[in-house]
Amino acid sequence: MLKQRVITAVMLLTLYLPALFAQSDVPFLFLTLLMTTLAAWEWARMNPFALPKAYPYAVLVLGLCALDWMFAWSAKALESGVVLLGLVWLVFFAMVLKWGIQGWQGLGLGLRALMGLVMLLGAWVSFGSAKALGTHFLMSVLVLVWTADIGAYFVGKSMGKTKLAPLLSPGKSREGALGGLVLVFVLGLVWLQMEEVFKPETLSIYKLLWQHGWVYFVLGLVALVACSVLGDLFESMVKRAIGFKDSSQLLPGHGGVLDRIDALLPTVPLAVSLAHWVS
Repeated sequence: MLKQRVITAVMLLTLYLPALFAQSDVPFLFLTLLMTTLAAWEWARMNPFALPKAYPYAVLVLGLCALDWMFAWSAKALESGVVLLGLVWLVFFAMVLKWGIQGWQGLGLGLRALMGLVMLLGAWVSFGSAKALGTHFLMSVLVLVWTADIGAYFVGKSMGKTKLAPLLSPGKSREGALGGLVLVFVLGLVWLQMEEVFKPETLSIYKLLWQHGWVYFVLGLVALVACSVLGDLFESMVKRAIGFKDSSQLLPGHGGVLDRIDALLPTVPLAVSLAHWVS
């Protein structure tokens, strides 16, 4: 399993890193479009469409994202749209988590399909917007989410005693979530120092928050880490509602696309919203 995880991770990095640092945004947007389409196929299977119905749903998401890319619809209402998406995640999806697995199972299939569209189209728009703010900005958000996840894993494994959401994700603990948050604060302070040394052309999420004072810095990082945990728990709830261990087996050793990006789905929109707000 570890060997599979490493091989898959290396292959993904081989694809994404050149696209991320390319002068043109086209390679990055193309790969993001592909991953969004695959995630839509997984969402349709988990909610639960019969397998043939999963493909039209994925094609629908692909078509809407492609049309947005061609006609730049989202760019015309970027700031308000991303803020609205952030509110959807923080309020409505948080309510769904509170209802739990039974509450999710009671939602109509149409509403779940609509939520998937909002979530996935929002992710497409937000990733593109984050890239437009600069590769450095996008990397700072990605590393924040990965750091929170790594910190939560190791602290939870060594010190975790109090379950964060035992019915949704028994492996997660409050101590782990707090450990991930502390590690993100350390990362943010180190990143700020690195920016003073290397002076990149675009600012990171940490610098954008810090420019407005330590209160913005602290509250912003807390909100971003909370969103990453929310996204992870939300996908765990959806999987448990249908009895899936992984969203799919598209990524050997890692599960599915949604298993890899679940924490990013609400965090990137919030980061983009914060960037526009503090700017």
